[in-house]
Amino acid sequence: MIKHLLVLISFVTLISCSTDGMDTVAENNPDETPIATELYFPSTTSAEWETLSETELNWNTNTGTELQTYLEEQNTKAFIILKNGKIVNEWYFNNFEADDSWYWASAGKTLTAFTVGIAQEKGYLDIADKSSDYLGKGWTSLTKEQEDKITIENQLTMTSGMDENAFTCVSSDCLNYIADAGNRWAYHNGPYTLLQDVVANATATNYNLFFNTELKSRIGMDGFWLNTEATNNVYFSTAKSMARFGLLILNNGTWAEDPILEDQAFFEAMTTSSQNLNPAYGYLWWLNGKSTYMLPSSQEVFNGSLITTAPNDLIAALGKNDQKLYVVPSENLVIIRLGDAANAENFALSTFDTDLWQLLSTYMGLD
Repeated sequence: MIKHLLVLISFVTLISCSTDGMDTVAENNPDETPIATELYFPSTTSAEWETLSETELNWNTNTGTELQTYLEEQNTKAFIILKNGKIVNEWYFNNFEADDSWYWASAGKTLTAFTVGIAQEKGYLDIADKSSDYLGKGWTSLTKEQEDKITIENQLTMTSGMDENAFTCVSSDCLNYIADAGNRWAYHNGPYTLLQDVVANATATNYNLFFNTELKSRIGMDGFWLNTEATNNVYFSTAKSMARFGLLILNNGTWAEDPILEDQAFFEAMTTSSQNLNPAYGYLWWLNGKSTYMLPSSQEVFNGSLITTAPNDLIAALGKNDQKLYVVPSENLVIIRLGDAANAENFALSTFDTDLWQLLSTYMGLD
C-alpha cells in the first residue's frame, strides 16, 4: 500500500447537467421532497463532498448491510457509490483509509484513452495517423508495410495484430506480427503502454506533465503514475480520485461547467463498440449489454452480456485483481472498488463482477 496525501479536493457546487429533472417519490408519498437528479460536482479546492443517504433514495438498507459484509470478506479496501454525483456509500476495510492510495492496474488504461482524446482535440495528433509517425519507423519487428497499417486507433482498440504473448514488452524485438492491424482483437499491454509515448512525442512534452495539466489537476484528482516494471506504467490514487474520474465520464467529459474533453465524437467512440471483433470493448473501456464479448488471454468469443446482473448501459474500467470503476449513465451511478483479488487473480472480468452486481441491483432496486 502506498500512502499518498489526498490533494485538497472539493468545496461544494451544484451544477446542472442532467435533463432528467427530479426523481419522483412513491405515489403514496406525494408530499415528499423529490431527489434532484442534476449532477453535483465537488470543487477542486476543498475536501468537502456532499452526501445522499440510502434512506432518501429508498434503497434496501438490509441488503446494504449484506453488501458491506460481502465486500469486506472479498478483500476489498475501498468502496464508493456516487448517485447524482453525491456520495451514498464510502467504505474502507482491512486497515485501508481514505487518504491511502492504491493501484488502478488496467483500469488506468481509461485515463490514457481520455488523454489521447484531449491530445487529438488540441490538434497534436489524429487517431487515424500511423503509430510510426510518433513512435518512429521500426518500432515493431514487422515489415514496413505491416507496421504502416497500425494506427493510434488500433492501439486504443487492442487491434494492432501483434502477438500478445509477450504481454508487457514494448521493444521492437518482441512486437511480432500475427495478423494485419484491424483483423484480430487481443488484449495486449505493450501497444497500449506505447500510447503514452505517442502522446509525449506528439505534444513534445512529458506524458505525466500533459496528463497532470490537461486532466488530473482540472478535476481535482490526486495520484501519480508509477513504473512498476521496466515496461509497465501504473496509476495510483485514492478511491475518491477514481470516483472523480468516473463522475467526469458520467458527464460526457465535462467537469461541472469545464469541458475537459469537448470532442463528443471521440467520447462516443471511446464508450461504444470500437470494432466488430469484440463489441464489448471501446477505446480501452469495457462495455456491458453487447451480444458477444472476448476476454484477455483468450481468442474465444463468448455469447451474451459481459455482466449479466448489471445494467446494459454500464461501462467499466477493469483492472487486475478486481480494481473496478463502473459508470451507469441511465442511473447516474459511479461505483468504485479497490483492493486485493476477491477470489483469484484475474486480468479484468471475474465472477466477482456478477456477484457484486447481483447484490447492488437488489440494494438499489434495479432488479
